[in-house]
Amino acid sequence: MSRFFLPFFLISRLFIRIIVIVSTVAGFSRCTGTVASLPAGDPDNGGLILPGNFEAVVVADSIGRARHITVNDNGDVYVKLTFNDAMHGSGGTVGLRDNNNDGKADVIAYFGDYKDEGGLPVGIMVHDGYLYTSTVKNVFRNKLTPGELIPESKTEVILTDDDENLGRKWHTAKPFAFDNAGNMYVPFGAPTDAAQDVAKAGPAGIPGGKGLDPAPDLEKHAGIWRFDADKKGQTQKDGYKYATGIRSVLGIAWNPMDNSLYAVMNGMDNFHTRYPTIYSPWQAAVLPSEPLLKVTEHSNFGWPYSYYDQMQKKNILQPGYGGDGKIVGRAAKFDLPVMAFPGHWAPMDLLFYQGNQFPERYKKGAFVAFHGSTDRSPYPQAGYIVCFVPFENGAPAGEWEVFADGFTGIDTVVNTSDALYRPMGLATGPDGSLYISESNKGKIWRVMYKGDKNKFGDAQLAEMEKRKSRSYIKTPDEVKDNLGIGGEMNGLILYNSYCTSCHQRDGKGDNNRYPPLAGSDWVAGNKERLIGVILHGLQGEIKVNGKTYNGVMPAHGSFLDDHAVASILTYVKKKFNKEDTPITSAEVSKVRNASNDKK
Repeated sequence: MSRFFLPFFLISRLFIRIIVIVSTVAGFSRCTGTVASLPAGDPDNGGLILPGNFEAVVVADSIGRARHITVNDNGDVYVKLTFNDAMHGSGGTVGLRDNNNDGKADVIAYFGDYKDEGGLPVGIMVHDGYLYTSTVKNVFRNKLTPGELIPESKTEVILTDDDENLGRKWHTAKPFAFDNAGNMYVPFGAPTDAAQDVAKAGPAGIPGGKGLDPAPDLEKHAGIWRFDADKKGQTQKDGYKYATGIRSVLGIAWNPMDNSLYAVMNGMDNFHTRYPTIYSPWQAAVLPSEPLLKVTEHSNFGWPYSYYDQMQKKNILQPGYGGDGKIVGRAAKFDLPVMAFPGHWAPMDLLFYQGNQFPERYKKGAFVAFHGSTDRSPYPQAGYIVCFVPFENGAPAGEWEVFADGFTGIDTVVNTSDALYRPMGLATGPDGSLYISESNKGKIWRVMYKGDKNKFGDAQLAEMEKRKSRSYIKTPDEVKDNLGIGGEMNGLILYNSYCTSCHQRDGKGDNNRYPPLAGSDWVAGNKERLIGVILHGLQGEIKVNGKTYNGVMPAHGSFLDDHAVASILTYVKKKFNKEDTPITSAEVSKVRNASNDKK
């Protein structure tokens, strides 16, 4: 396998051509556009669990933090990366070529003369002879030369997000989709979680906090805009606002079955943290739904005023606008999704399969890649699969199905980092193979069907249905599946909301009134004392690391529940003291109850 790094305009095109031509001659041409016989799958399918008679081969491994993926009509694979100078020194895109049809990439080439402006980029697609790619700020394209892996053309800027505050906003990725009429659709995500006033409340909002009404974010965000796919130099004002009320989209695709745009939306977070009297930790773990949307012109899916509850099967008024978890109110006027997935699964990509290799049923539906949750604590994290949504007559028919599993490597994902792989991107090859990328290590799979297409049916589907009992797929039991461990991600959000004004983001305090948490003997000391400080506050002189402080620590127990306190302390201990000893909700509850008994 050859691996080389190619920033545009920095390495001679002659050198690029020599490497590619030599590899092609040695391994037979892959540039003819013909479909060769399918390669053998790996003995263990690269770790994947698939329906009967499906096989998988690992195309490449550890290429970098892979995001979305696309395949050219000659079989060349292109992967969008999260740009990382320390990893390979050049390029935000990687090209993969399999010269001898064994399913493995013989050439791995990094290229791209752009850098990401922060955030997590996703978009990449071969369209009308061009390779389109995106960062959080731009959509680019390069004309592809037949037979050449690396684009030789100058990079064209198709779209620029000219928002001056882009780097300080959420949901800034720029995935895209193309219709059959020369249009490109690009989401501009909501800059906040739930239209809260971030300047006053912080990113997590305040308990019982209200959303801004009317929500100012809806004018230029939380929607999908339509652009000319071939016009250079566009900004948002050149686009047409196609749909609104859509919080965050990373998976977007045009469905040729009904000539319509579809998207999978990431729903709101922090329900229990923000509204502890309305939502239990269990409800916050499974709500709100991550829905599949059929996006038509002028459709409105309700963000931030409403969310979809997959258990009640209806839009629900968001508490920031007067809801209580049951009231519908003005949420009734918003469009409904066509399919509802569990909360926080993080759908990353959407693909309507149009290949001829798989059984016919797969040409009537969509694949969805779920990156997996980060904020379901105290319940197991969930998602981390590729599912299939069957369609009939251009609409979903029946429940979603587990198609590819095995990414986590373990049954119970307590922390997101426990998952070995996190599915990210989907693409179809010219022979109908399905390609899957993942973001932890940069592994790429090629999934193939080797059986009789006419004999695929209920038996194979029933085996995959059994996978839904896995802890990262099933709906958790409210009691039995409560892990009671503080969530590090929740702790980060809560710490930034409630603690940084005194203890600072680096945990070092202000060297005057407020003591440090980093390296603190208080943090490393008695757990009960530390929990009590957050619950009940502290006033008067204390010594931390030998220095006297005399500030006031307000009590937080009246508005932070046991899991929130456990999450903050879990984060503090790991972030600032390198302690891998999470605090549990039960430990906080014990201190809280002991204090109440003394009253």
